[in-house]
Parts: sequence; C-alpha cells; structure tokens
Amino acid sequence: MPQSIRMILVGAPGGEFRRAAELARDAGAAVAMADTPAQALDLLRAGGGDMVMIDVDTDIAGFMASIRAERFTLPVLACGIQASAERAVAAIRAGARDYVPLPPQRELIAAAIASVIERKAPVRIGDHPALARAVSLATAVAPTAAPVLVTGEKGSGKEVLARTIHEASGRPNPMYVVECAGVAPDVLESELFGHEAGAFPGAVARRIGRLEKAAGGTIFLREVGSLAPATQARLAEALQEQRFTRIGGSEIVPFQARLIASTGTELEAAVNAGSFRADLLVRLGLVRVEVPPLRARGGDLVQLAQHFAERLAESDGVPARPFSEAALVLLSRYAWPGNIRELEDCTHRAVLLAQGPAIEPHDLVRSDGTRLLDLELAEPGGLQIESLVGRTVEEVERELILHTLTRCHGNRTSASNILGISVRTMRNKLRTFIEAGIAVAPAP
Repeated sequence: MPQSIRMILVGAPGGEFRRAAELARDAGAAVAMADTPAQALDLLRAGGGDMVMIDVDTDIAGFMASIRAERFTLPVLACGIQASAERAVAAIRAGARDYVPLPPQRELIAAAIASVIERKAPVRIGDHPALARAVSLATAVAPTAAPVLVTGEKGSGKEVLARTIHEASGRPNPMYVVECAGVAPDVLESELFGHEAGAFPGAVARRIGRLEKAAGGTIFLREVGSLAPATQARLAEALQEQRFTRIGGSEIVPFQARLIASTGTELEAAVNAGSFRADLLVRLGLVRVEVPPLRARGGDLVQLAQHFAERLAESDGVPARPFSEAALVLLSRYAWPGNIRELEDCTHRAVLLAQGPAIEPHDLVRSDGTRLLDLELAEPGGLQIESLVGRTVEEVERELILHTLTRCHGNRTSASNILGISVRTMRNKLRTFIEAGIAVAPAP
C-alpha cells in the first residue's frame, strides 16, 4: 500500500473542494479540511502535515509568510475555480509550488501529489544473500526499541529498509520521515522538537514536533550526518534521557518513538573530523544495517528492471515490452552509481522510448541523455587477463582495489563489500597506497 500522505485542504466549504478531498483520498492522502488559513495553521501546529492545497482566492502570500515564520517546511499547491492566469502566477510567486485548477481531475490531483511527495518505494524485490542478510538483521531487531542506523549509497533503498523495520515492529503509530540534508538548522530543530509560543520571532503559537507527534511510532531521520552540531547535541540528550523539551519551553516531553537514521557517508570519518558527535553515533549505531549497492546484488538487478518495466508500462498506458538479452547484459555491466533509483528512472525512459517488440540497448538512456551503450563502447574494459601476465600479485591486488574503488565512486564500504574484505583492511591498503604516492579515489 502507498505511504499515507497528510494533506490539508484550505478553502471555504463547497462542492468542488469536497470533490478535491475525495480525489486526494483516492490518491492515497489523509485529508483534513480547514475553512481558513488560520485553521490550517492550527492543524499544522498540532499534528504537522506533508502538503497543503489552498484556495487561490485566500491570502496565499500571508499564509506562506506565516508558515515560514513558524518554521514549517512543506509544499503548498494553490487551486481555484476559473482563476485568472494573473492570480495563478501571483500564487506561485508568493511561494506556492504549483497551481491546480478546479473542478479537479483525478489525474491532476494524483500528479500534483506525486510531484511533491516521495511516495513509498515499491515492495522489496530480490533475494541476493547480501540483501537477505540486511533484511534478516533488520527484522530481528524490529520488535525492540533499539535505534537503528541504516547505511548505504544514495538510491540503494535505505528508506525501504527503514519501513521494513517499522512494519515488522508492530508499532501502531506511523513512521514519520524527516529530511536532515539541505534544511536550515533552526527549521529542523522546530520540525523535530517543536517549540512554544514566543520561542523566537514568528512563533505565535505552540508547535508539536515530529518526535512528540510520533509518540510510540517511528521517526526516520534521512541523512542524519547533515545535522547541525546544536541539533546533534539536543538529539543525543533526548536519546540518553528519553525525554526532551520543546524549544523555548520547560515542559518535559517523553521520547517514546523508535528512532531509525540513515546515512550515505562514513560517520566515523565525520567524528574524526569533528563534524559529528561520537556519543550520538554510539547511540544511533547500536544496531547497524548496511544496504548493499545495486551492483553488488547480482541477479536482483534484472528482477528489479523487469518489475519496473511492467509496472511503469501499465501506469503510462503503453505496451509492456520485455528486455532483449543484449539489453539485460548492458544493464548488468553498468555500475549504477544512483542504484535502484537510477535503475527505475532509466527503465522508465526505456519504456517510453522503445518502439520495437522489446527494450533494446539503444533505449537505455541516462538522465543527461547519454546512452548506456555509448558508455559501454567508451569503457576501456577494466582489467583484462592478458594485462595481468608478468605482474606480481601485489600489483594485481592494488589495481583491483583501485579499479573497484573508482567504480564505486570512492565509497570505501561498497568497494569492501564487493571485494569481500573488511572496511578496516580496505583503509589500511589505501593508506599504504597513499604513502607510496599512488592516487586514490576520494571518499564521497
């Protein structure tokens, strides 16, 4: 089932707004109605939200100013009945993400939601042992209250695994996702811990943060390594004491939620560099689950590509085409630095571009327009057997490590996983290379 999206629909009660609410619910949203922007703000303070749809005839500029002042970060869509182009443009200039005309159409509502909310990822596909180990550990600790740190490259499925943990935990409350990267520190602190009225200019009323709202559910911190030092300190204290206070307040709030965090960077290196707290890493990393990169999952890649091709063809209303054998070979040879997310996007483009009875190699295109086939032809071919003859084992090992690290875009953990060595061994090898003056791909 898709992730439930909490939408607030703001406008005077009426038939078209009621119809928009029904369509939004059909598209997977949990909808709350507010007659005025002030009522919408009350709903946001009490329970938060994922997006707002607001009547273009209301004071959108004032509403946008209020949510910014109170440190809410969520997309706002303007909607209206036969609104002039000038009014729609004014709404977007005021800060609305887009404009949706009323009477609403099911496709427009669904597209508007999909354009601004990351939907729950598809059901996990694949049975590679590396993935099976990660899932086994995740489900084993799911019924406990232990924090879990999910590691892995971008697009590898860290949030899918976090949802697996939440769903296997049996917790009745939902999982709340908080994006830590690219969000101003003060905004993120209010998002997590809430604040009291008067805590800062613009805080006109109490706001309930995600940690409090989640109650006995789950909080998922995406890219936790991006937290500011002050927020790290507040979170570490909350984990230790199992309680916290809202910003500007003194009331003790119990911390009852299960905490799952993800990172695509090596937090130990961040600790050594002084940018991440060691005590917070200890608490977050009580249980660590590593999601393997797509290139290390063997035949799972083909299963995923075929799954995406069938699902996307159905959703786009185009004929379902299988992959040709040549296309499957090309998919398997590409490194997929963007992992599952990149594979899905590439498959989507192939589904739309393919004209023949099957998806062919020339249909596989990256987001920048480059064909995978052209990249394959330009690839020097990596290590060739003939080139190894006459070289020492040490030289061959060094080239294999450096070549694998380059294909993993400098990610030490992924390269270690592919080579079957520990991260510690990998770091020791790289240190030896660097001391010998050999260039090493930098860590991401």
